[in-house]
Amino acid sequence: MRMLVVEDDLKTLRLLQQGFEEHGFVVDGLASGIDGLDAARARDYDMIVLDVMLPGKDGWQVLDQLRLEDAHTPIVMLTARDAVEYRVRGLNAGADDYVVKPFAFSELLARVHGILKRRKPTVSDFLEIDDLKIDPRRFEVSRAGHPISLTSKEFALLELLVRQQGNVLTRTYIAEQVWDMSFDGDSNVVEVNIRRLRAKIDDLHPRKLIHTVRGRGYVIR
Repeated sequence: MRMLVVEDDLKTLRLLQQGFEEHGFVVDGLASGIDGLDAARARDYDMIVLDVMLPGKDGWQVLDQLRLEDAHTPIVMLTARDAVEYRVRGLNAGADDYVVKPFAFSELLARVHGILKRRKPTVSDFLEIDDLKIDPRRFEVSRAGHPISLTSKEFALLELLVRQQGNVLTRTYIAEQVWDMSFDGDSNVVEVNIRRLRAKIDDLHPRKLIHTVRGRGYVIR
C-alpha cells in the first residue's frame, strides 16, 4: 500500500517513513504543503498523513483542496494544537482522524489501520493467482494454504507483479514503483529481491509463478 506523509520536521518525517515502511507501506515523504498537494494529485494513495503547520500551503489548505478534488483518500491530520476547536475543524473539513503531537507511533499506526479496515472491501482488495493468495490490507500472503512471511519490500514487489500479472515489468519500472528511485544500471537490488521472492513463493512448489523474460524483465503468470 502506498502512503504519502507530509511533515516539515525532517527528523519526524524520517521516523514516520521508517516506521510505516517497516509495517509494509511504500512511503513518499515530503516537507511542504505545495509539494504534498502536487504529489497527491499526481498519484493515487491509499493513505495520506498530513501535518497542519507546513510551509507553502498549510495542512488546512491542502486538506480543503484535496477534499474538493478527491472525496475518497483517507487523510490523518497531525498537529501540536490539541484544543477541541482544532480537532473539530479538522474533522469537519473532511479529515478521517486527527492526531495530536507528541504521539506514540504505535497509536498512529493503529489509527491508520483502523481507518483502512473500515473501508468497504472490494474485489480488488484480495489478489489471487493460481494457489497464491494475497491480502493487501493485512499484509498476508499464502500459497496452497500455507502462510508466507515477506519483508515490506518483498511484499510490495509481489503485489506489484500480481496486480499486473501477465505483463512483463522492466527492472526500471519495478525500481521506480517499489523503491521509488531512478534505476541505476549497476544496481542489482531488483534481481536480489526477485531471487529472495522466488525462494519463498516458488521453490517448494512444482508450478513456478515468477518468470524472467530475458532482456525485458519479470512477469508473474
